Amino acid sequence: MIVENELLVRLLVFLTAFAVLAWLEFAWPRRQRSQTRSRRWVTNWAVIIIDSLCLRALAIFLPLLAVGAALDAERWELGLLNKVDWPIWVEVIVAILILDFVIWAQHLVTHKVPILWRLHQVHHADVDIDVSTAIRFHPIEVALSMMLKIGTVYLLGPSAIAVVLFEIILNGTSMFNHANLRVPDRVERVLRLLLVTPDMHRVHHSVHRAEHDANYGFALSIWDRILGTYVAEPIDGHDEMKTGLQWQDDRPSRLAWSLWLPFKR
Repeated sequence: MIVENELLVRLLVFLTAFAVLAWLEFAWPRRQRSQTRSRRWVTNWAVIIIDSLCLRALAIFLPLLAVGAALDAERWELGLLNKVDWPIWVEVIVAILILDFVIWAQHLVTHKVPILWRLHQVHHADVDIDVSTAIRFHPIEVALSMMLKIGTVYLLGPSAIAVVLFEIILNGTSMFNHANLRVPDRVERVLRLLLVTPDMHRVHHSVHRAEHDANYGFALSIWDRILGTYVAEPIDGHDEMKTGLQWQDDRPSRLAWSLWLPFKR
């Protein structure tokens, strides 16, 4: 049922998670805001709407998006997991781990390859970091990410349910770790042993290069720990640290400016 109603299930989970995290941010904020929510959120929500329309357009030319690719790979017995007879729960865990690593690697590459960084800086240019930052990605970057997922799905051969669960986990954890949310220290220390927490990911949005090039994870924190890109705390502390780009100003809160940012000299 989840696969058949994938879009509806994902939309409901997304809207519920966004609403809950937005309320928690209001109740227990981690940092002072430099702008009102309404000014930034109009832009960030417009960006994700444009992203969604672009993916729908991409589906016209490339009908098999990630879940469809999983169903197609299963039909033609393509990919590693379609060649083995493992219990479904093992396949799901393996698929989620591998897909999460691919997204981690993709994130690292977007910071290292100049042309990809021009796209990814739209995300980093957000004036404040909160739950809405998680939905602020340039449409071209979103389309490239989807094509990477599709290629990975064909090579890996995960079940459709594994892909749906991964997408839900990725979206949910991304909103969580971008949230301007004060998590109790004890809870935060335990959570970050496995998951990327708001304090951990905020380091990645620092203006300092050493911190900016660290903590690439969106869902699982293990890849940064294993591969040596983990930074526990920001040099300037969470209350005083500067986030965004070094030339930060209020222009990223404008929709047209944000979409045109990758093409500026």
